Amino acid sequence: MNIDEIRSDTPGCVKVAHLNNAGAALPPRPVIDAVTEHFTLESTIGGYEAAERNAAAVDHFYEAVARLIGARADEIAYVENATRAWDMAFYAVPFAEGDRILTTTSEYSSNAIAYRQVAAAKGVSVEVVQDEPDGTLSLDALEAELVKGNVRLVSLNHIPTHNGLVNPVAEVGRLCREHGVLYLLDACQSVGQIPVDVTDIGCDLLSATGRKFLRGPRGTGFLYVRRGIVRTLEPPFLDLHAATWKAPDGYDVRDDAIRFETWERYVAGQIGLGVAADYASDLGLRAIEARVTDLAQRLRAELAALPGTTVLDRGTRPSGIVTFTVDGHDPSAITQAARVRDVNINVTHPLDHGYDTHALPSAVRASVHYYNNDEDLDRLLSVLKQLGPHG
Repeated sequence: MNIDEIRSDTPGCVKVAHLNNAGAALPPRPVIDAVTEHFTLESTIGGYEAAERNAAAVDHFYEAVARLIGARADEIAYVENATRAWDMAFYAVPFAEGDRILTTTSEYSSNAIAYRQVAAAKGVSVEVVQDEPDGTLSLDALEAELVKGNVRLVSLNHIPTHNGLVNPVAEVGRLCREHGVLYLLDACQSVGQIPVDVTDIGCDLLSATGRKFLRGPRGTGFLYVRRGIVRTLEPPFLDLHAATWKAPDGYDVRDDAIRFETWERYVAGQIGLGVAADYASDLGLRAIEARVTDLAQRLRAELAALPGTTVLDRGTRPSGIVTFTVDGHDPSAITQAARVRDVNINVTHPLDHGYDTHALPSAVRASVHYYNNDEDLDRLLSVLKQLGPHG
């Protein structure tokens, strides 16, 4: 991996030390060009006409994302963001009274809200599976709950947004298959950062975003729906793209993942997301993971050596998301002090992310990516050293 070449391909690297990739990564030049060129074409000849002219690039999105995650093109739907992709999958599950939903302590708050809404409407229960001491989902506890029966859905995140761990998602998939249970994976923070192969994982549904580690445009995302289950799920809403009208009072829903799409979409974004998927695949996810892991390990070690600084990350397989606190300093104030020096980090609020009652109210989150370098890390460490242990 030629980091100098990659940084040259990333215009934002000239301006900032961007360590907020778990929020929104800096896009590479090919993605920028693809989005800009299509939008320019729209402004020149018209939106419908531009989509027709660039139909091949629009359609390539499905092949590109399928290649990225080991799926088939007809198992991919383009959705405007990861939350909507997840919602379309979750609300399509045919829940019945007495069903159980199993999730984790680190579940994302938006997903937890959806669980509670469905629980109230359908009479299902939401049950949080206990963690291992290191914070990852306990496979033994999950299996014990599956054995009890009546589980309609196992739903969890691959990488929580606030504590840096990676959940054992392939092992979860094996247990779900053994017990015949539907498996929904929120891969918002993993796609583009580590290898994600839906066949290896064994999930039935997977949602992801474009703007984070995949380095695609904002306002883009995708949903994977395993071919074998797609006909058992009816999306919460349909249009003339997802279904065919049969006058005077009928309709036929598509039998592929496009049943989860709507006709109107951010076409330039879809093209750009396909380019971003190709960019990541061409670099190689194993190489990306190795680079991200090395940078994150170095950052954690340097942070741990700073007086008054506590690294909060958990799990046996750490990701590129690094969370920490500095004694005597509010995380928001640290983030602003860094931004003044053109270092982008963010604040995470663990109490807003799931069912972990022992989480801190807030922490600093620095999330590295492969285009970052040692100078980027040094710039952040310099900011923190200038704060002092008690500021």
